[in-house]
Amino acid sequence: MRVLALPTLILSRYTRTVADNASLRLDIWLDVACIFKTRSQAQTACKNGRVEVNGDNGKAHRAVRPGDEIKISLPGGRKRTIEVVGIESTNVSKARARELYIDHTPPPTPEEIELRRMQRLSMPPLRDRGMGAPKKQERRRLRRLKEGEEF
Repeated sequence: MRVLALPTLILSRYTRTVADNASLRLDIWLDVACIFKTRSQAQTACKNGRVEVNGDNGKAHRAVRPGDEIKISLPGGRKRTIEVVGIESTNVSKARARELYIDHTPPPTPEEIELRRMQRLSMPPLRDRGMGAPKKQERRRLRRLKEGEEF
């Protein structure tokens, strides 16, 4: 019978805290730090080039260590800048997750806030769930509204 020696540091879902000199996959860290809701969203963002680590493209399998700087491109042209402070290998509470990074993102300017508000107001109205497809009269009203006619 062969006995295999186990490594001193095992990054599995059963370990709670990772040693200071260890690293973790970027997509896992983004999920654990609650930057993205799911790991697959983090992987998609990395794949689409929306994540940079220390100035390089952030691949999902890239190792992240404390001290790394992560830049995430947000919708609307904004960039979120984060510095990695700690690493956890498993999901933790949101309060603990916020302690894993320092957010260096500058606050939005008043112009950006107003632009976002105007974009929200210019969106078409949402239909209530269960209403079905618009009826003929509603379609006409929507078409007139989009074309700028008064009704």
